[in-house]
Amino acid sequence: MPKMKTGSSAKKRFRLTGTGKIKRKHAYKSHILTKKTTKQKRNLTKSGLVAKVDEKSIKLQLGI
Repeated sequence: MPKMKTGSSAKKRFRLTGTGKIKRKHAYKSHILTKKTTKQKRNLTKSGLVAKVDEKSIKLQLGI
């Protein structure tokens, strides 16, 4: 049986925490920032956690 490949995009976008949760970045922080408030941009900078429902599919993509 061949090796399982990891999703190239997934390994760039997600990181595993020490407790096994998956960290992610917020969307909407790459361009068109002039119309967004400073508070909104500041809050988008912080990392978030992947929802419980999506964890299974992301772990499959990461090969975990």
